[in-house]
Amino acid sequence: MAIAYRNARVISNEEISKDIYKLILEDHNEINAGQFYMLKINGQTLLPRPISICEKKENALTFLYAVVGNGTKEYAKLKENDEISITGPLGNGFDLNKDYGKVALVAGGIGTAPMLELAKRLREKSKEQKIDLYAGFRDDVYLIDELKEYANEAYISTNTGKHGHKGFVTELLKPEAYDTVLCCGPEVMMKKVVEMCKEKNTKVYVSMEKHMACGVGACLVCTCKTKDGHKRTCKDGPVFDGYYVEL
Repeated sequence: MAIAYRNARVISNEEISKDIYKLILEDHNEINAGQFYMLKINGQTLLPRPISICEKKENALTFLYAVVGNGTKEYAKLKENDEISITGPLGNGFDLNKDYGKVALVAGGIGTAPMLELAKRLREKSKEQKIDLYAGFRDDVYLIDELKEYANEAYISTNTGKHGHKGFVTELLKPEAYDTVLCCGPEVMMKKVVEMCKEKNTKVYVSMEKHMACGVGACLVCTCKTKDGHKRTCKDGPVFDGYYVEL
């Protein structure tokens, strides 16, 4: 199955925290919060990388990525006016037609990225809605100031205690205070959040992060286990009802 890629111009690419980069590309497509793009370096044989949309402003599309290996080291070398191959937006994001009521956005590490566009869209929809942020990091924090623009309250944790609560972000969350929890981050964190929500009968949706090769459901690399068997994270997700997927 041929996948159509197009070139996108790099507006900026900067390190915002240790090994965390903010990449802004020029792109004219409309997006939904929670969707992602497949990105690949021109002239490289490395597999494309799925990266969640962090924010869209006019024709500027923002991504966050962590440098964790040789592939992402190549992304860190991108500079203004370079071109990178992209395809997207892909996947099913958060359904903003739902009435989430009082909502908690729970994020871990790089999982904070899709929460920015989500928080912005929710706030644009309702100025009165209760939107609280819960974000956990290992040590340094990022994107918090931007997220605070749309949140009523922000609760921060770090493993080291450098910022906010020392420990896990799940230690701060009280699901019974919300109608819905929207979550993105490490699978072990999301599993704990779903368990906590189930105890309190709180609705929960999770944004799954899986390795992908195609991004369009053809290769079956990114399947996740659900109550109805295996589903493709890229095509059927990445956002799922937390009680539907098996974490």
